[in-house]
Amino acid sequence: MIKKIKTTLMLMIFVFGAMINTQAQDEKKEYQMWESVMLTPVNSKLKTLQDNMKKHNKTYHKEGAYEAAVYNIVTGPNSGNLIWEMGPLMFSHLDGRPADGGHDEDWRDNVMPYVKKMHTIEYWRDMEKLSNTSMMSGDNSEYPILYLRYFEVNSGHGYTVQPLLKKMSEAVKAMESEAPWGLYSNEFRQGKDIGRHIAWVAFYKNWTEFDNDDASFKDAYLKVHGDNSWDSYIRGLDDTFSNSWDEIWVYDKNMSGK
Repeated sequence: MIKKIKTTLMLMIFVFGAMINTQAQDEKKEYQMWESVMLTPVNSKLKTLQDNMKKHNKTYHKEGAYEAAVYNIVTGPNSGNLIWEMGPLMFSHLDGRPADGGHDEDWRDNVMPYVKKMHTIEYWRDMEKLSNTSMMSGDNSEYPILYLRYFEVNSGHGYTVQPLLKKMSEAVKAMESEAPWGLYSNEFRQGKDIGRHIAWVAFYKNWTEFDNDDASFKDAYLKVHGDNSWDSYIRGLDDTFSNSWDEIWVYDKNMSGK
């Protein structure tokens, strides 16, 4: 009898363990990530690059995990550069990314000759539970202006990142106005000279929205976390992040896959 009970328990543990492992794998599959490449164009050949990039993306990156979107960086030291972005996808999709059928040759012969420099290739994973992007349809033209803020995590303060971002997220989700906003983690280290560990992205329909009162986030934060919470939030930002900076991207529909 004891042996039978032990056997039953072992089977239960095995099955339960398998269920947990399967659930963990399912949860692991449920993520969205984007491949992001910054390109410096040859400005004297910009028209040719635009035409060739448009043709390339509409041929090989029109839909699904391999859909490509192109953005112009219009603020900061990277102004004038382009962002070529593919996704949303998972790492497993990279095994089947377009390569054959003329893809690589077209990129090599019709795109790269008009690119002065290819910068770091990054993979940005959506922190889905913290983000507030469910109101978006997936059409990049709906919110064509992206306001990005990059954060570099202070050495020794990784443990404070999640609680701080959670409070930030709760405040954004409590804002009365429509506020699509996403949090993304950089999947690979970029080195101390680049940083860019975390990025939040606010999505705008037009430039006029930038004239709206920015106090709405603070009001929402105080409402959610208490009247005396703001100073603590600011100290948390200073302690957790050693650096932060902004960029604005503008969607270029003509060069994108859709």
